[in-house]
Amino acid sequence: MRKIIVLLIFVGAIKFLYSQEQEQDTEFKTSGKTFVKVFTNYHSTFSDNETHNAFEIQRAYLGYGFKLSKELSGKVTLDVGNPKDDGKLMMTAFLKNAYFQYKKNGLKIKFGLIGRYQFKMQEKLWEGRYLYKSYMDEYKFGSSADLGTFISYKIHDVISVDASIENGDGYKSIELDSIFKYSSGITITPIKGLNIRGYTDYIGKEDAQQTYAGYIGYSVKFLKIGAEYNYQLNNKFNTDNNWGGYSFYASYKFGKLRAFGRYDKLKSTTVDGEIDNWNYKKDGQAILAGLEFIPLKGLTISPNYQAWIYDNDAHVRHSVYLSCEIKF
Repeated sequence: MRKIIVLLIFVGAIKFLYSQEQEQDTEFKTSGKTFVKVFTNYHSTFSDNETHNAFEIQRAYLGYGFKLSKELSGKVTLDVGNPKDDGKLMMTAFLKNAYFQYKKNGLKIKFGLIGRYQFKMQEKLWEGRYLYKSYMDEYKFGSSADLGTFISYKIHDVISVDASIENGDGYKSIELDSIFKYSSGITITPIKGLNIRGYTDYIGKEDAQQTYAGYIGYSVKFLKIGAEYNYQLNNKFNTDNNWGGYSFYASYKFGKLRAFGRYDKLKSTTVDGEIDNWNYKKDGQAILAGLEFIPLKGLTISPNYQAWIYDNDAHVRHSVYLSCEIKF
């Protein structure tokens, strides 16, 4: 009942804000635009003296963004990807975004199935989502979207703060329980192009999962450099299943080409410091390097190299990719 009341209040508030904006700006015309984005690749992977070749469609986004007024907008996005269900399905579709947004005078409010701000800044600087997800997304420190509400406020040109309350289960598993994820962050921009951010979240069950993250990124003309450190306690509510690590990435544009590189380190830990801990067989290091070019608008192509070095036996999985992003 409380959820229904909250939803009704929200709908009423949206109608009120919309009517107010229309009265203030009678010349504004509502607008909308469809969008499509596809990530695909061909790759060869070399591991244990075996070679695996494959064409792959990693993900496809189909959506519609709209503006009801200068301040009120929204988006609906369908996410089609590999469900990783041991081969039962090749691709499946999920509703990833379905939200309203109100933005005015440094204030931003989102409500609905929203994209989480946990690693959006890092992802934007990395510019390689179609190649490899950003650190917290790739290693499942948190979902990229969830059901809830998000608010941010730009206190000054230098400082902005944000907070969110979300369902906590991600957009692929939306459970209507009373246990929420609480997130907060602060972003400092001391000079143009330099962003420093701190973030934390908490979701409480018997053993609460907590995440802490720090990020610094610098972007100027053709050069971008980023670094982040992430740590999580009680992963998936398992006592002492802690893990974390860091990521460094950089890119440089010259003409129509962009050269990029990235290094990740993922390590799980336990309170007693045992070597053979809960995620030891999957701990390791990622190395990426390559070139990117845009032959025509909406098409990005990248020949690149990716490697994963396992910590448990120093085994290396090498991969050579020809990756593509198509959007229109």
